[in-house]
Amino acid sequence: MKQVVLRTYQDKPPKQKAVTQTLLTSMYRALFECFGPRHWWPADSPFEVCVGAILTQNTAWRNVAKAIDNLKAADRLDPLKIYRTHHEELAQLVKHAGYFNVKATRLRNFVNLLVEKHGGDLDSLFSAPLPTLREELLSVNGIGKETADSIILYAANKPIFVVDAYTKRVLYRHGLVRENADYDSMQNMLEANLQSEVALFNDFHAQFDAAGHFYCKKNPLCDKCPLHPFL
Repeated sequence: MKQVVLRTYQDKPPKQKAVTQTLLTSMYRALFECFGPRHWWPADSPFEVCVGAILTQNTAWRNVAKAIDNLKAADRLDPLKIYRTHHEELAQLVKHAGYFNVKATRLRNFVNLLVEKHGGDLDSLFSAPLPTLREELLSVNGIGKETADSIILYAANKPIFVVDAYTKRVLYRHGLVRENADYDSMQNMLEANLQSEVALFNDFHAQFDAAGHFYCKKNPLCDKCPLHPFL
Protein backbone atom coordinates (compact mmCIF):
# COMPACT_ATOMS: atom_id res chain seq x y z
CA MET A 1 0.00 0.00 0.00
CA LYS A 2 2.79 2.42 0.85
CA GLN A 3 4.46 1.82 -2.51
CA VAL A 4 1.23 2.69 -4.30
CA VAL A 5 0.96 5.92 -2.30
CA LEU A 6 4.53 6.87 -3.17
CA ARG A 7 3.90 6.29 -6.87
CA THR A 8 0.89 8.58 -6.59
CA TYR A 9 3.13 11.27 -5.09
CA GLN A 10 5.46 11.01 -8.05
CA ASP A 11 2.57 11.47 -10.51
CA LYS A 12 1.34 14.74 -8.98
CA PRO A 13 2.41 17.99 -10.68
CA PRO A 14 3.05 21.02 -8.44
CA LYS A 15 -0.20 22.77 -7.51
CA GLN A 16 -1.33 26.22 -8.65
CA LYS A 17 -0.68 29.23 -6.40
CA ALA A 18 -4.21 29.64 -4.97
CA VAL A 19 -4.40 25.94 -4.17
CA THR A 20 -0.91 26.04 -2.67
CA GLN A 21 -1.76 28.90 -0.31
CA THR A 22 -4.88 27.15 0.95
CA LEU A 23 -3.14 23.80 1.27
CA LEU A 24 -0.16 25.17 3.18
CA THR A 25 -2.44 27.02 5.60
CA SER A 26 -4.52 23.89 6.19
CA MET A 27 -1.43 21.74 6.63
CA TYR A 28 0.00 24.13 9.20
CA ARG A 29 -3.24 24.15 11.19
CA ALA A 30 -3.37 20.35 11.18
CA LEU A 31 0.24 20.06 12.31
CA PHE A 32 -0.22 22.69 15.02
CA GLU A 33 -3.31 20.88 16.30
CA CYS A 34 -1.33 17.63 16.44
CA PHE A 35 1.98 18.82 17.88
CA GLY A 36 1.21 22.18 19.47
CA PRO A 37 3.78 25.00 19.39
CA ARG A 38 7.25 23.53 18.88
CA HIS A 39 9.26 26.18 20.75
CA TRP A 40 12.17 25.83 18.36
CA TRP A 41 15.13 26.66 18.45
CA PRO A 42 16.00 25.39 21.98
CA ALA A 43 18.80 27.66 23.23
CA ASP A 44 19.65 30.11 25.99
CA SER A 45 21.11 32.77 23.69
CA PRO A 46 21.36 33.76 20.01
CA PHE A 47 25.02 32.71 20.00
CA GLU A 48 24.03 29.26 21.23
CA VAL A 49 21.59 29.06 18.30
CA CYS A 50 24.44 29.85 15.92
CA VAL A 51 26.66 27.20 17.45
CA GLY A 52 23.86 24.64 17.32
CA ALA A 53 23.07 25.44 13.69
CA ILE A 54 26.68 24.77 12.73
CA LEU A 55 27.10 21.64 14.83
CA THR A 56 23.82 20.02 13.80
CA GLN A 57 24.95 19.48 10.21
CA ASN A 58 24.66 15.73 9.46
CA THR A 59 23.93 14.67 13.02
CA ALA A 60 21.03 14.25 15.44
CA TRP A 61 20.13 17.09 17.77
CA ARG A 62 20.75 14.98 20.87
CA ASN A 63 24.42 14.81 19.91
CA VAL A 64 24.56 18.57 19.38
CA ALA A 65 23.03 19.11 22.81
CA LYS A 66 25.85 17.08 24.37
CA ALA A 67 28.47 19.13 22.54
CA ILE A 68 26.85 22.39 23.66
CA ASP A 69 26.70 21.10 27.25
CA ASN A 70 30.44 20.41 27.02
CA LEU A 71 31.10 23.95 25.83
CA LYS A 72 29.02 25.34 28.69
CA ALA A 73 30.73 23.13 31.28
CA ALA A 74 34.12 24.30 30.03
CA ASP A 75 32.94 27.93 30.04
CA ARG A 76 33.62 28.23 26.32
CA LEU A 77 30.19 29.09 24.92
CA ASP A 78 31.24 32.60 24.04
CA PRO A 79 32.67 33.92 20.75
CA LEU A 80 35.78 35.48 22.27
CA LYS A 81 36.52 32.38 24.36
CA ILE A 82 36.11 30.06 21.38
CA TYR A 83 38.29 32.41 19.34
CA ARG A 84 41.09 31.94 21.90
CA THR A 85 40.64 28.17 22.27
CA HIS A 86 43.12 25.88 20.51
CA HIS A 87 41.68 23.74 17.75
CA GLU A 88 42.48 20.45 19.51
CA GLU A 89 40.62 21.50 22.66
CA LEU A 90 37.65 22.83 20.71
CA ALA A 91 37.44 19.61 18.68
CA GLN A 92 37.31 17.56 21.86
CA LEU A 93 34.60 19.76 23.33
CA VAL A 94 32.35 19.28 20.28
CA LYS A 95 33.25 15.63 19.64
CA HIS A 96 29.71 14.39 20.37
CA ALA A 97 28.47 16.28 17.28
CA GLY A 98 30.51 13.95 15.03
CA TYR A 99 33.15 14.87 12.46
CA PHE A 100 34.57 16.88 15.33
CA ASN A 101 37.61 18.24 13.50
CA VAL A 102 35.42 19.45 10.65
CA LYS A 103 32.78 20.85 13.01
CA ALA A 104 35.42 22.61 15.12
CA THR A 105 36.88 24.18 11.99
CA ARG A 106 33.48 25.37 10.76
CA LEU A 107 32.63 26.79 14.17
CA ARG A 108 35.97 28.58 14.30
CA ASN A 109 35.45 29.99 10.80
CA PHE A 110 32.18 31.54 11.94
CA VAL A 111 33.70 32.85 15.17
CA ASN A 112 36.62 34.33 13.24
CA LEU A 113 34.17 36.33 11.12
CA LEU A 114 32.20 37.39 14.17
CA VAL A 115 35.24 38.49 16.19
CA GLU A 116 37.49 39.92 13.50
CA LYS A 117 34.80 41.83 11.60
CA HIS A 118 32.22 42.52 14.31
CA GLY A 119 34.21 42.50 17.56
CA GLY A 120 32.37 39.38 18.71
CA ASP A 121 29.08 41.28 18.72
CA LEU A 122 26.15 39.40 17.18
CA ASP A 123 24.05 42.58 17.15
CA SER A 124 26.61 44.08 14.77
CA LEU A 125 26.44 41.06 12.48
CA PHE A 126 22.65 40.89 12.61
CA SER A 127 22.15 44.62 12.00
CA ALA A 128 22.68 44.12 8.26
CA PRO A 129 19.66 43.76 5.96
CA LEU A 130 18.63 40.15 5.46
CA PRO A 131 20.16 39.70 1.97
CA THR A 132 23.47 41.21 3.12
CA LEU A 133 23.52 39.10 6.29
CA ARG A 134 22.82 35.95 4.30
CA GLU A 135 25.60 36.75 1.84
CA GLU A 136 28.04 37.33 4.70
CA LEU A 137 27.13 34.05 6.40
CA LEU A 138 27.41 32.12 3.14
CA SER A 139 30.90 33.54 2.68
CA VAL A 140 32.04 31.53 5.72
CA ASN A 141 33.64 28.24 4.71
CA GLY A 142 31.43 25.42 5.97
CA ILE A 143 28.18 27.39 6.24
CA GLY A 144 25.63 26.47 3.59
CA LYS A 145 22.14 27.73 2.88
CA GLU A 146 20.30 25.71 5.52
CA THR A 147 22.76 26.65 8.25
CA ALA A 148 22.84 30.32 7.23
CA ASP A 149 19.05 30.49 7.10
CA SER A 150 18.73 28.78 10.49
CA ILE A 151 20.99 31.45 11.99
CA ILE A 152 19.02 34.22 10.25
CA LEU A 153 15.61 32.92 11.35
CA TYR A 154 16.29 31.54 14.80
CA ALA A 155 19.12 33.79 16.05
CA ALA A 156 18.70 37.03 14.10
CA ASN A 157 14.88 36.81 14.07
CA LYS A 158 14.60 37.78 10.43
CA PRO A 159 11.90 36.18 8.21
CA ILE A 160 13.39 33.48 6.01
CA PHE A 161 12.03 29.95 5.59
CA VAL A 162 14.52 27.22 6.42
CA VAL A 163 14.36 24.19 4.13
CA ASP A 164 15.73 20.80 5.13
CA ALA A 165 15.32 17.15 4.13
CA TYR A 166 12.11 16.75 6.14
CA THR A 167 10.63 19.87 4.53
CA LYS A 168 11.37 18.59 1.04
CA ARG A 169 9.96 15.14 1.79
CA VAL A 170 6.66 16.53 3.08
CA LEU A 171 6.32 19.05 0.26
CA TYR A 172 7.09 16.49 -2.42
CA ARG A 173 4.76 13.83 -1.10
CA HIS A 174 1.92 16.35 -1.02
CA GLY A 175 2.46 17.49 -4.58
CA LEU A 176 3.81 20.93 -3.71
CA VAL A 177 7.23 20.49 -5.33
CA ARG A 178 8.80 18.14 -7.81
CA GLU A 179 11.20 15.42 -6.72
CA ASN A 180 14.18 17.30 -8.15
CA ALA A 181 13.27 20.64 -6.55
CA ASP A 182 16.31 22.50 -5.24
CA TYR A 183 16.67 24.53 -2.04
CA ASP A 184 16.00 27.92 -3.61
CA SER A 185 12.87 26.84 -5.50
CA MET A 186 11.33 25.30 -2.38
CA GLN A 187 12.16 28.32 -0.26
CA ASN A 188 10.77 30.70 -2.89
CA MET A 189 7.56 28.69 -3.15
CA LEU A 190 7.01 28.73 0.61
CA GLU A 191 7.81 32.40 1.03
CA ALA A 192 5.58 33.35 -1.92
CA ASN A 193 2.59 31.56 -0.38
CA LEU A 194 2.92 32.45 3.30
CA GLN A 195 2.86 35.65 5.30
CA SER A 196 6.44 36.84 5.83
CA GLU A 197 6.44 36.49 9.61
CA VAL A 198 9.28 35.24 11.80
CA ALA A 199 6.97 33.40 14.20
CA LEU A 200 5.14 31.62 11.37
CA PHE A 201 8.31 30.61 9.51
CA ASN A 202 9.85 29.48 12.79
CA ASP A 203 7.02 27.24 13.91
CA PHE A 204 6.02 25.98 10.45
CA HIS A 205 9.54 24.70 9.79
CA ALA A 206 9.54 23.01 13.18
CA GLN A 207 6.13 21.47 12.43
CA PHE A 208 7.43 20.07 9.14
CA ASP A 209 10.35 18.52 11.01
CA ALA A 210 8.01 16.95 13.56
CA ALA A 211 5.89 15.48 10.77
CA GLY A 212 8.98 14.12 9.06
CA HIS A 213 10.44 12.70 12.24
CA PHE A 214 7.30 10.95 13.49
CA TYR A 215 5.30 10.13 10.36
CA CYS A 216 6.73 11.17 6.99
CA LYS A 217 9.63 8.76 7.24
CA LYS A 218 11.38 7.03 4.37
CA ASN A 219 8.77 4.32 4.98
CA PRO A 220 5.88 6.66 5.78
CA LEU A 221 3.13 6.15 8.34
CA CYS A 222 0.58 7.94 6.19
CA ASP A 223 -2.57 6.56 7.83
CA LYS A 224 -1.51 7.95 11.22
CA CYS A 225 -0.13 11.27 9.98
CA PRO A 226 -2.06 14.51 10.65
CA LEU A 227 -1.36 15.45 7.02
CA HIS A 228 -3.03 12.33 5.63
CA PRO A 229 -6.23 14.22 4.64
CA PHE A 230 -4.18 16.38 2.28
CA LEU A 231 -2.70 13.58 0.17
